[in-house]
Amino acid sequence: MDRMNFLSFFLLCLTSVASSNKANKHKPWIETEYQGIVMENDNTVLLNPPLFALDKDAPLHYAGEICGFRVHNGPSGSGSVQFEAVVLDRSTGEGLVRSKEPLDCESQREHSFTIQAYDCGEGPDSVNSKKSHKATVHVRVNDVNEFSPVFVERRYEASVPEGRLFDRIVRVEALDADCSPQYSQICFYDIITPNVPFAIDNDGNIKNTEPLDTKRQRVHTFWVTAFDCGKNRAQADAQVVVTVKPSCKPGWIGWAKRVEYTPGSGSIPLFPSLHLETCEETVWNIQATVELQTGHIGKGCDRDSYSDRSVRRLCGAVRGEVDLLPPPSPAANWTSALPTLPSSDSSLVFSFNGSTHVAVVPDSVVSALSGDHFTLQLWIRRGGANIQPTTPQTRGSRKEEETIVCSTVKNDDSFSHYSLSVHGCRLSLFYWPDVSAARPVKFLWKLEQVCDSEWHHLSLSVQFPSVTLYVDGVTFDPALIHDNGAIPNPLPRQRMLIGACWEPEEKQKEIVNNTIPEGKDSVRYVGGYHGLLSGVTLRPGSVEPHSVVECLYACREGLDFGDLETLGSGMKVHVNPSQSVLVLEGDDIESFNRAVQQVTYRNSLRFATPGVRPLKLTTSLRCFNEESCLSLKQLEGYLVVLQPDAPQISLSGVGPHLARPAPEFEAPQGVALFLELRIVCSLSHAVNTAAQGMEGGGEERFKALMSDAVAHTLDGCEVQPLGEELNPEREELLVDMELVRERGLEIINTTAYIAITGAESISVYEDVLRSVRYRLAKGSARFERRFRLSCSEMNGRYTSNELTLEVNFLHSLDSLYHPSHLLASQQQFLHPSHHAGELSGHILPNPHRNSVVPGAATVIIMVCVGFLVVMVILGVFRIRSIHRRGEGAGDGAKEGGNQWDDSALTIIVNPMESYESRMGISADTEGEGEEEEEEAAESPEDASDDQRIIKKEAKDARRY
Repeated sequence: MDRMNFLSFFLLCLTSVASSNKANKHKPWIETEYQGIVMENDNTVLLNPPLFALDKDAPLHYAGEICGFRVHNGPSGSGSVQFEAVVLDRSTGEGLVRSKEPLDCESQREHSFTIQAYDCGEGPDSVNSKKSHKATVHVRVNDVNEFSPVFVERRYEASVPEGRLFDRIVRVEALDADCSPQYSQICFYDIITPNVPFAIDNDGNIKNTEPLDTKRQRVHTFWVTAFDCGKNRAQADAQVVVTVKPSCKPGWIGWAKRVEYTPGSGSIPLFPSLHLETCEETVWNIQATVELQTGHIGKGCDRDSYSDRSVRRLCGAVRGEVDLLPPPSPAANWTSALPTLPSSDSSLVFSFNGSTHVAVVPDSVVSALSGDHFTLQLWIRRGGANIQPTTPQTRGSRKEEETIVCSTVKNDDSFSHYSLSVHGCRLSLFYWPDVSAARPVKFLWKLEQVCDSEWHHLSLSVQFPSVTLYVDGVTFDPALIHDNGAIPNPLPRQRMLIGACWEPEEKQKEIVNNTIPEGKDSVRYVGGYHGLLSGVTLRPGSVEPHSVVECLYACREGLDFGDLETLGSGMKVHVNPSQSVLVLEGDDIESFNRAVQQVTYRNSLRFATPGVRPLKLTTSLRCFNEESCLSLKQLEGYLVVLQPDAPQISLSGVGPHLARPAPEFEAPQGVALFLELRIVCSLSHAVNTAAQGMEGGGEERFKALMSDAVAHTLDGCEVQPLGEELNPEREELLVDMELVRERGLEIINTTAYIAITGAESISVYEDVLRSVRYRLAKGSARFERRFRLSCSEMNGRYTSNELTLEVNFLHSLDSLYHPSHLLASQQQFLHPSHHAGELSGHILPNPHRNSVVPGAATVIIMVCVGFLVVMVILGVFRIRSIHRRGEGAGDGAKEGGNQWDDSALTIIVNPMESYESRMGISADTEGEGEEEEEEAAESPEDASDDQRIIKKEAKDARRY
């Protein structure tokens, strides 16, 4: 019974299950993929196709109905969180997809997820519900114009040159935060400032609508705005500032045409504010050449202004040079036929025309110049005085060498020969150490200095086989040394020519067996030199050290570079040996501008030669595009060397008068003229001094002069007799020759002057001048002699004051040769105070030395004494008459009488008689009446008669 009940229950369950499966047999169905759109400000997703779930079990209740949709994560894994799906109609299966929260297109524009539909199963509890497959849903978030444009910059600046139209001056840019192209793009820009000469396009490019002018307006300021495609305006407008620059012209900016140099300033920059403007042209190489022209200053540049001999002494050069072109004189007449030219310094410049102008140095001079060790020095300027610089096409066009010096000298038992020549831009030394045995050697130098038509100094030191050439103090090595091969031997005869050479031996038809016909020199000249020469000297013996040659002839002025350490990378600087040309080269404009500003001018002379030095700047540029590369014109200016503060050479310490007894002048040593001489040299310069304590207005500042004592080197002093020249038979000037030779000075002693020359200190010149003495022969004493002393430095450029000294001779009775001296003595007795003022400034001897004892001239003395007695009697008579006229006059007469003492009669000659003659007392008969009237008018009324009588008698005595 129980088994039957169990089987019945099992069959019932199977029946119910079978019946239920038969009611929900199918799964719901949806599309496999959906495309959806949702707005930022909405949450409903519009799907394509629409969301519908179908079930084949419809229209069964529950089994054919859709109870829900389930959203699953998409590929990104976050779709299910933001979206949900709901059923709108269970019977139709219509559904809706929506976002759970507001979507932001700017943060995520697209979303992907899967969706699945479920039916309602077999009952209200969705028992045995079935689910569809998973469908993919793509949702795109549509943008809403919620953002406005924003400018990238609040202020835009640009600068443009004037006078041109530009397609774009500056570009402004605004951005929109919206995600869609419709609302994120800027559709157009606009200039909101009215009446400006600018326009803007839709891309934000600003251009000018008319040429800009700095004179009208230098800076333009205006405002712009932007709109997106949704017509939203920018949150804030942008400011645009356009600066108008003057039109760009390639070239140097800051060029000063005039540059001033104050002597003693050392080095100064020539172009402190100069810089190169390329107008944005790209260049890869810049080269600038600065040229300073000093050819008109002396012999090429500013050197020491002393004479050549003085400079040699100051530089420590070895003495013993022989002047091969001395000034014409009876002792050196081989240069008298050569034409000379004026020179800015004291040197003599000789001109050679290449044919007839030849100087033949005498054999007596050549014989002292033997040996194969010597130094030949000379100043040279090719072509002449008024020639144009040699061009590269014409250089070397002369086929024949021009010989400067040609010489054959005797060395013990042999003869050596050498010649210095120029050919184009080459200098050659042809040297033959032994014309009978050795082979000749030729040394060649290729030098621009030889053919640039400027003054240059050549110093050739020969210590065979070593030869050293100095050009303007700079060493040059030979470019070529070679053997000239078989050359006709020169004549074994000692001679030297300047400006040419003689023909070879076989061309001299009149020479037989190497001898010259008696009394006839048939030498013909070849290879004549065409140009200027000066200071040609030859010194045998050891050669000059390099330091001495550099001191002698190196330029004291030139171009220089301030600080080589400041040169940037890739910069190069080169200065030629004479420092007249400086070349800068580089590839970076900024570094090049800094380098140009470091170019300096220096002048080491304390008293630089004032004047103008032309200055040139030539620039060469190389660009990547050579066709459109810039071309800059040459700049020309000038450097002005100002007048230096002139040294004031003051001579003092010597009175205007020197009175000594005549026997002292007749002594063997004479009388020293300038025993107390003092020489002071000072510099006077103007300074500005503040005026303090000045009331009443006027200038606040005034200029004053200050003098600073400085140590100077004089180079010459001269003592000159005024009036007649010295009579060598009666008078002479003596100098301490031992002192002159010891100091290395030179002296010229003539009847017209004594000249002492040579660069030396002031103290040395004081010692030498104090030793100058004036001596007279016996019985040659005069009444006066005047001398003038003056000194100079810098080769006579600065001179001292002229010190004039008047020498008076005090005569004793033995030296009298005119009775007027007695009258002078009498006047001294009668009027002792009359000459007190005139005696000031004299160096008077002991008055006892003027006392004399009567000698052999007894008759003359008796006559003089008798005449004197008559004068005294007349004087006493006149004094008494004056005494009667007044008490004051009587006192004066008594005073004059008290001075008379005849107990010991002494005749004294008035030493100031020469001054009376200058005061207008003449010994001539004519004009005596006029002088008496003038003197009577000037005398006091109470003593007029007495004065007239004494002066009348004095005139009678002069007639006697």
